[in-house]
Amino acid sequence: MIKPHGSDKLNPLYVRDKAERERLLKEAESLPSIVVSSAAAANVVMLGSGYFNPLIGFMNRADALAVAGKMITTNGLFWPVPIVNVVKDASAIKVAATKWTPEQSGMISMDIITAATAGARRIALRDPNVEGNPVIAIQTISAIEEFTPDEMELMTEKIFRTKDPQHPGVAAFNSAGRTVISGPIKVLSFSYFESEFPETFRTAYQIREEMERMGWKKVVAFQTRNPMHRAHEELCRMAQEQLKADGILIHMLLGKLKAGDIPADVRDAAIRVMVEKYFPPKTVLISGYGFDMLYAGPREAVLHAIFRQNTGCTHLIVGRDHAGVGSYYGPFDAQTIFHQEVPKGALAIEIFEADHTAWSKKQNRVVMMRDVPDHKPEDFVMLSGTKVRAMLAAGETLPVEFSRPEVAKILMDFYRSERGKNAR
Repeated sequence: MIKPHGSDKLNPLYVRDKAERERLLKEAESLPSIVVSSAAAANVVMLGSGYFNPLIGFMNRADALAVAGKMITTNGLFWPVPIVNVVKDASAIKVAATKWTPEQSGMISMDIITAATAGARRIALRDPNVEGNPVIAIQTISAIEEFTPDEMELMTEKIFRTKDPQHPGVAAFNSAGRTVISGPIKVLSFSYFESEFPETFRTAYQIREEMERMGWKKVVAFQTRNPMHRAHEELCRMAQEQLKADGILIHMLLGKLKAGDIPADVRDAAIRVMVEKYFPPKTVLISGYGFDMLYAGPREAVLHAIFRQNTGCTHLIVGRDHAGVGSYYGPFDAQTIFHQEVPKGALAIEIFEADHTAWSKKQNRVVMMRDVPDHKPEDFVMLSGTKVRAMLAAGETLPVEFSRPEVAKILMDFYRSERGKNAR
């Protein structure tokens, strides 16, 4: 297993000691509080899980701008996207008149304190995704700052390579607000992920522990926000065989997606039946992480590599249009960024570059298209995501060359139930 990103040891920010966690929750009752955005709550979960190692909390304005611009923090840490707690209104935590000094606050990076931070030193962060908005973390404030409209525009363009408000990531990023609250956090909850996905949600440190128990040294990770069809299944198999990996981590996103994407519980069920039926025992670890999809294409692919390194994986499969949406990115931009923009030695994890995979009518199996130059388009069974959704919505059976029957049934049952709801 490889070392975490940026440190020798994983530093998850979740307070694992129950007594300490209960003490902090009691303290939170008397603290000024703020309901954070869904994206910030997901960042809390990722920080608590150790996926965002070695960060100790939310970035300040200078770090966010540096990361957006050049993928490096002001202290030299390589990082691809800002990890921020951005709100529309911070007045609820600016009410106290008392100012504090860096020495009093016990903070590490207090040189950035601004006049705006007169007020609460410690605040409770409340979860927008759970009824009653329970406390999800306590943050010690190092600064409360404002991004200018020009800075928001610059970060948007750098992170997403577009300013189009129709891009779901751009829309979410720009709707959260411009006030950035920075400082370290102590995580007290994993939001709804533990309760809704008890068999699937795992932290980075839990995955490390499991892989160590299984004796895995070389592990290839597969990122997914969709159900896995035959091409995905075979891609995992190809990567494991070519790399001679001990195992595969199928790591699914459990957080919020754009409208129209298939819910996490349906994807989870489809993936589990595929692994159970078609992979040898003890060769695949199925897990999920609590994060809202950014749809940031190349930048998000690099983030995916970092937090898979933090789980101990040695390789990440990066395929066609990884973490993309629509036609905002070129089909292999998410691979190119690792060669052109990621500094040599910045990451320990390696990338397994995959081409588009599809069923070959000639060879009667799934192939990587670059490996069969003699094939013509009509030699493949290929279905777009749009076509698949249309077939499922119409109650049509997916071709066995495209989807395993057991997977197709789960998806068809879901779409049938959705049609039933809409008919009422």
